[in-house]
Amino acid sequence: MKRKILLVLAALLLVGSLSACSDEGSRFEAKSYTPEGAEVSGIDIQVTDREILVVPSADGQFHIDYAESEKEFYDISVSDSGILTMVSKSDKDWTDYIGVSQSAGANQIIVQVPDAALSTLTLRTTQEDISLPALTVTDELTLSTNEGDISFKNISAADAITVENKNGDITGTILGSYDDYAITCTIKKGESNLPDEKSGGSKTLTASNNNGDIDIEIISQ
Repeated sequence: MKRKILLVLAALLLVGSLSACSDEGSRFEAKSYTPEGAEVSGIDIQVTDREILVVPSADGQFHIDYAESEKEFYDISVSDSGILTMVSKSDKDWTDYIGVSQSAGANQIIVQVPDAALSTLTLRTTQEDISLPALTVTDELTLSTNEGDISFKNISAADAITVENKNGDITGTILGSYDDYAITCTIKKGESNLPDEKSGGSKTLTASNNNGDIDIEIISQ
């Protein structure tokens, strides 16, 4: 009996020490990125387990506000073609998942966008929400998540809009005419106000959801 108690105590001490060690590398630091001297024409963000919140910029510049640690960080850059990219990176071991709670705000990325049309906007995440204000994209706009909600208000794109989700809802409004869009909608285990297929139109709207609802309205400007 004493041997069992000692083994249990040893296991608890091991878990505690592993948790303490993992916590050292999981302390998040708030940071902000501004593409100084670079012409930004598009944004491509691909992250995991992070809420993406797009807001208008107060100073007419692009900014990305985020938090990272030694174990969870990002690769942020602007390509020669002007695409601002942000990709999540991880150096976590299995011990880093033991007894560690994330710092408040560490799971949120705030993207500040000036009042100017982007050529492309791609936002992909997992297990968190994506939300957009009114904005215009001159080419393609893509939003994708799972285990979270997608919401947007008065967005527009000259070419294509694609929204994808699983285990969450999609809600929003698109500026334009209903006749402007060729629509493809795939819905499973949910309700949608869009038709499965609609031909015609110079633009495309593709929406898909599994285990969630789709409520997208196309409204006149």
